[in-house]
Amino acid sequence: MTDLFKQYKVTITAALEASEAIMKIYAGDFERIEKEDGSPVTIADLSASKIIRKHLLPTGIPITGEEAEKHPFSVRKSWKHLWCVDPLDGTKEFIKKNGEFVVNIALIENSKPVFGLIASPISKEIILGNEKSGAFQTSFENALEPRKWEPLKYLSSTNSPIQLISSRSHYSGNLQKLVDEIEVEYGPVERTAMGSALKFFELVNNRADVYPRFAPTMEWDIAAGQAIYEAIGGKVINVNTGKPLVYNKENLKNPHFIASNSLLNISLDSFQQ
Repeated sequence: MTDLFKQYKVTITAALEASEAIMKIYAGDFERIEKEDGSPVTIADLSASKIIRKHLLPTGIPITGEEAEKHPFSVRKSWKHLWCVDPLDGTKEFIKKNGEFVVNIALIENSKPVFGLIASPISKEIILGNEKSGAFQTSFENALEPRKWEPLKYLSSTNSPIQLISSRSHYSGNLQKLVDEIEVEYGPVERTAMGSALKFFELVNNRADVYPRFAPTMEWDIAAGQAIYEAIGGKVINVNTGKPLVYNKENLKNPHFIASNSLLNISLDSFQQ
């Protein structure tokens, strides 16, 4: 953990400061603003974005993300590294005040997420990880003390019954189709719903086995979670190709995907677009 901490301390500090700003706004009244694409944004999104940019810009690595400037692909395609950031993932849940929102920071290298961090301002917990070092979790209180990070266990079993976690805000008929398919192979499935990349806390702690998404997401919604989940043996698979999601694409929207424990063998034929 020491090497991982040294290399990515800037992201931990950025997430802690952004979370503090988010919670100050969450405690009071705030205005919902509608962006051109119809999605909501609040002063918390903008404040957190400003804080994270302040910390990441000195690294010299370009930034893309929910509230960042969207550079054209003609510029981005030459980037070998980039930060992929959602300063407040789960704005709809933030507005509802149900606590299901997080801060996402990922590092992309040659289209692959090589590091991820997700912070929950409500639970005051952070998860982070990369392929080389594995994945870790700790509280905000201990986040700047590398020896107080707890390693997350490599996935060596699934739950019984299988635990499926899905979006709180989006539903697809493919969800039931997937449940039926899993039940034929593995037995009963229990379903829960949750907003934002908070779902990855459930996945990396082996409290959930599968998270399907058959509705729109953007790269910054999933990149951090994919890096952390892959570090302990999980997978986040494009349902059309059967391969891991890739990033810094010309179109920054994600294809439909299924994140799951690698011990689950799920056929993708029924879900391809």
